[in-house]
Amino acid sequence: MSGIWRPPEAHWTPERERKAGAVLALLAKVAHAHPTAALATSLQAEDAVLCDMIARTELSIDLIMLDTGRLPAETLDAKTAIEDRYGRSITVIQPDKAEIAAWIGKNGTDGFYDSERLRHECCALRKVRPLARALAGRTAWITGQRRDQAASRLGLEEHEIDAVHGIEKFNPLACWRLEDVWAYVRNRDVPVNALYARGYASIGCDPCTRVIRQGENTRAGRWWWEASTDKECGLHVQAEAPALGA
Repeated sequence: MSGIWRPPEAHWTPERERKAGAVLALLAKVAHAHPTAALATSLQAEDAVLCDMIARTELSIDLIMLDTGRLPAETLDAKTAIEDRYGRSITVIQPDKAEIAAWIGKNGTDGFYDSERLRHECCALRKVRPLARALAGRTAWITGQRRDQAASRLGLEEHEIDAVHGIEKFNPLACWRLEDVWAYVRNRDVPVNALYARGYASIGCDPCTRVIRQGENTRAGRWWWEASTDKECGLHVQAEAPALGA
């Protein structure tokens, strides 16, 4: 295993055009059925693809993002690039400052390195709770999750019930592979986070993300100090709920 990770080189093909068409059809269906639907974007490549599709077809789907307070500057730059390219604003949701201050006062600024429990607490304060506020009053939300991102996502469906928030959840890229994502990015010249070009394959908070090497799992750079192989922040971990046909 040598060299840092690079985004895969992949050509745009008729099969990938068909898959993109299926995603567009699902997004249009969501926009029609759920006027309050929102795409929760982390400004990663998958979400940039969905932003491109939503903007190009002028779908009335809100764009929201969680600014945890620890995001890399490059991620914030990617937000600006998306907004400038498509003329669509991304609504920013931030954590409760008092809750963060109390947690830091008790555990330290980087206390999440000390245990997996503390890391999950930090993610809950900076991501999970703000998302719940952002989804309040909505009937559906959209994510850029894919099945091959992690073992914990192998059973991911395109259309689910989010039992935690009591709304519908759509994962339009569930069946896409990483090569599909990057083929679309290059074919449509979609703005993406500059950290991808430096060897970052999955990008979260600055202190919780590192460069990976060729051959590593693409999520190996997330919470890299933890032994667990199935690493999640809590946004997509919920009680069991039935999947629905899309």
